[in-house]
Amino acid sequence: MWDGRPVDASFMEARAPFRPPTPRVMASPLARQLAGELGVNLARVRATGPGGRIVAADVEAAGAGPRAASNPADVAVRATQMRKTIARRLTDVHQQVPVFFLTTSFNATAIVALKDAVTRRAGKDGAKVSVNDILLRCVAQALREVPDVNAQWNGDSIVRKGAVDVGVAVALPDGLITPVIRGADQKSIAEIGAEVRAMAVRAREGKLTPEEYTGGTFTVSNLGMFDIEHFTAILNPPEAAILAVGSAAQVPHVEGGQLVVQWRMKVTMTCDHRVIDGALGARFLQALRGFVENPGLLVVG
Repeated sequence: MWDGRPVDASFMEARAPFRPPTPRVMASPLARQLAGELGVNLARVRATGPGGRIVAADVEAAGAGPRAASNPADVAVRATQMRKTIARRLTDVHQQVPVFFLTTSFNATAIVALKDAVTRRAGKDGAKVSVNDILLRCVAQALREVPDVNAQWNGDSIVRKGAVDVGVAVALPDGLITPVIRGADQKSIAEIGAEVRAMAVRAREGKLTPEEYTGGTFTVSNLGMFDIEHFTAILNPPEAAILAVGSAAQVPHVEGGQLVVQWRMKVTMTCDHRVIDGALGARFLQALRGFVENPGLLVVG
C-alpha cells in the first residue's frame, strides 16, 4: 500500500535490451581472409581445426555451395546441319585416312613486295590482291608442275585429276566452307583474288550452290590474318592434300651466313599417305617454294 512517500521510478527508465556477449570465433588468418573473399559468415562455419579453430579448408567447404550456384548455367546449342556434316566428314577422315604432315618455311619477301606493288598500281579505288591470292596462284602452278599431288584415292586406284581446282577455306558463323576456284592454274592473280572475295561474300550469305564448293582437287586453309604462325589442317575428302598457311611476318633469318630481317611464312601440308609419299610431298613443296620465292616464274599473271 502506498504510504504517500515519493516513489523511486528509476527502474522504469528506458534501457537497451540485454544481449549476451558474442562468443569470439577462433579462425586462422588465412581462413579469415578467405571468408572475406567468399562472403562466408565465420559464425556459421563448422570448425575442424585444432582446439575448435576454423581453418581455410572449413571456409572453402562452407563456400562451395554458394560459389557453385553463382556460376553461369551451361547452354546447349543445337548443331546446325552444316556443323553435323562437318563433324561426320572430318571424323571419318580422322579415323579412316592415314595422314602425315610436312612443314617448311618460305621466304615470303617477293610475294609481299608483289602484293604491295599491285596495290600501289591499283590506287585507292582499284582492284587489290592479297598475299593469299598470290599464294593460291603459286599453289595452282605447283600442282600443274607436280600433278601426282593433284589426285585422289579411289579404293583400288589413284585418280590424277586433269583440272586444277583449288578450294579456299572460308570461315562461317556456324562452320567452314571451301569455295572452289576452277582452273586456278589458268587464271591471273587478279582474277583469282576477285573470285575469292566474291565467293566468300556469297558463302557468308548462304548463297553458294553445291557446285561451287564441291569437287576441288586441293585445298588451302590460311589463318595468317589471325596471326597464327603454324597449324595443321584436316583433309577435305576426297582430296589427297590440304595446305595450312600461317602468317607472313618479318623475322631474323640467316641467309648466306649473314643475319638478315626477312618476311617468312610457315606452311604445313597434310597428306593422304595412300596417294602421297613423303618424297612426293616434299617435291611439291619444293616446287611451291620456287614460285613463292620467285613469283615472276608464274605462267599466268
